[in-house]
Amino acid sequence: MLFSARIFALCASLTATAALGQGFDTSAEAAYVYDQGTGTVLLAKNEDTPLPPASMSKLMTIYMTFEAIADGRLTVDEVLPVSAEAAAYDGSSMFLDTTDRVSVEDLLRGVIVLSGNDASAVLAEALSPDGTEAGFARLMTQRAQQMGMMNSTFVNSNGWPAAGHRMSMEDLGILANRLITDYPTFYPLFAETEFAFDGRVPSNSRNRNPLLTLGIGADGLKTGHTQEAGYGLTGSAKQGDRRVIFVITGLQTREARAEEAERLVNWAFRQFAEKEVATAGTRIAEAEIWMGDAPTVGLTVAEDTTLLVPVLNEGGIDAEVVYSGPIEAPITAGDQLAELVINLDGLPEKRLPLVAETDVARGGFTTRLRTAALVLWDKFGPGADTAEEVPEEA
Repeated sequence: MLFSARIFALCASLTATAALGQGFDTSAEAAYVYDQGTGTVLLAKNEDTPLPPASMSKLMTIYMTFEAIADGRLTVDEVLPVSAEAAAYDGSSMFLDTTDRVSVEDLLRGVIVLSGNDASAVLAEALSPDGTEAGFARLMTQRAQQMGMMNSTFVNSNGWPAAGHRMSMEDLGILANRLITDYPTFYPLFAETEFAFDGRVPSNSRNRNPLLTLGIGADGLKTGHTQEAGYGLTGSAKQGDRRVIFVITGLQTREARAEEAERLVNWAFRQFAEKEVATAGTRIAEAEIWMGDAPTVGLTVAEDTTLLVPVLNEGGIDAEVVYSGPIEAPITAGDQLAELVINLDGLPEKRLPLVAETDVARGGFTTRLRTAALVLWDKFGPGADTAEEVPEEA
């Protein structure tokens, strides 16, 4: 039977009802905004729709290159040849040719800072099982699915327009989060604003990320643009202890992309704040016990818990403790028995596990006798339904 337990204490700082989450109206075709520390999705618009990602799909090539370095298949100072196929790419480029042999480190900067289509293809061919970019693209799709990116299919390594080459904004958010958390040593590469490879084409040496020099904590990740995709950006910014990851696509101009990205970052940091909602060891509610040496057990969170809440609204939080019970003894302190379900308008439902505050041993003879008496009373006592069932007529 599903029970709803009476809540004793919930941090007094929780006095916000979110109406701001749904209040941001983005002009992007699709968008995804994620608060990393609390795991809160602040904005989701067409987030699971597979769309042309343009150069933002290079983030998958970068991630798989980081993996190859981490497991020893590549080294940062290893030099790689440039194939005719890689050198033939137009668009964003390191301006490589087939006489070049380029270090993995330079190629990574060429992809991250310069958005080099050629550099991305060189890395792809080096890691491909058959030495081709198409073979690497198949690996990209497989690895993406393993990472939970179920709306991503790759045809090439760099986002060059191709039928079927698609990613969702949520998938790009997942990928950005993994790049930041899995490879913190490499992540500072995304904040580099300039890379003048071998003195070639100095006018092409600037990072296209429009937020890096604005002083708002932006430190990555990747822009993208094709005629089909429009202008997009997978970005991240950190202010204090908070980090926000965001993805937008489908903007009509470079200027619109820059303005929308900055507006999103400012909104995410200014309109939401972290609040401690529960402290480990503080009793939140009680759950009923069956056949125990105590009739109830206190419920608490296993560790201090922080949520993201809007900063301007007034009102109360909608929180409920739910569990299936009564819960049969014995119970050990720390056993998960229930969930604290928190709802803030405009934000996803949050479910926090609740654990037993103390041990509850199985009751002795007196407890069993009392329980049996209660069962009999419920079945046969005043108010019990003891009417004889009358068979239906044939």
